[in-house]
Amino acid sequence: MRTAVFAGVLALAAVVLTPVAASANKEPTPGPTDAIDQYGLGDFASETVSYGPQARQAMDVWWTPDGQQRPGVFLIHGGWWSGGDKRYMKEIVRQYAELGYTVFNLNYRLSGDAAWPAQRSDALAAIALARKHAERWAFDASNYVVVGFSAGGHIAAAVGTYGDGISGLKGVVGLSPIISPLRAYSDGEKSDDPNKRKLRTAAIRLAGGCAPKGKCSRIWASMEVAWHASRKDAPMLTVHSKDEFVPPVQSQLLKTMLGQVGVPVTVITQPGVNHSNPLYREPGVAEQVQAWIAERIG
Repeated sequence: MRTAVFAGVLALAAVVLTPVAASANKEPTPGPTDAIDQYGLGDFASETVSYGPQARQAMDVWWTPDGQQRPGVFLIHGGWWSGGDKRYMKEIVRQYAELGYTVFNLNYRLSGDAAWPAQRSDALAAIALARKHAERWAFDASNYVVVGFSAGGHIAAAVGTYGDGISGLKGVVGLSPIISPLRAYSDGEKSDDPNKRKLRTAAIRLAGGCAPKGKCSRIWASMEVAWHASRKDAPMLTVHSKDEFVPPVQSQLLKTMLGQVGVPVTVITQPGVNHSNPLYREPGVAEQVQAWIAERIG
């Protein structure tokens, strides 16, 4: 039954489902073609589209073409701002698609391509494109969350505190989010932890190669999520391991600043040292995240 509905909707809507290469340089434009289930997602439709002119400004979209508008989940991968790729998020994409969401899985310009705030700008541009083509992807543009991992958690949280609220954004989730690059810079200065030292170097690179002083002070201030708290920002959920190299204290600062303007922040602390995706895969963590998201967007 579901397969028949899927095929019928495709025939009526004449939806284009294209591989990455075919849609890398244009906005999605519906037209007749055969469906390509390139990710093995079964009854879900999927395609890759660009939201900007650069190769990294692309996102994969998964949706259920049954005529219903569905809440959206935007996923942002980690990788020290300088690496990583959306293709490593396939398992998590599948989870949220199976839960009934329209899922947008983002790539973004890396720090070697462009300094901050290019990464935040890319996430905002991807969201804007998704909202523009909401009907195409069975997406309820007034009801979505952004979920980020590590450096992607920083980008997601920065989207959450951008301006005085973003239309339709109902929540932000960060798995080991780097809320304060300044704190990471300070923590890594004399640390024996190689990951903390690497994160310090990564934060400098994100800022364009300069330390947080003099002419570079402004860009470092822009990178500080908590400094941009405002009363219409989205509620946030963050998850850290107690002893990982991005400690829970990063999110406690965010909780304090957003709390002062009446925006709730929930900080979950797990035992151990797991970071980002491995932390998400710990028993019970994904379920807590999914339950939090369901409370906000259904």
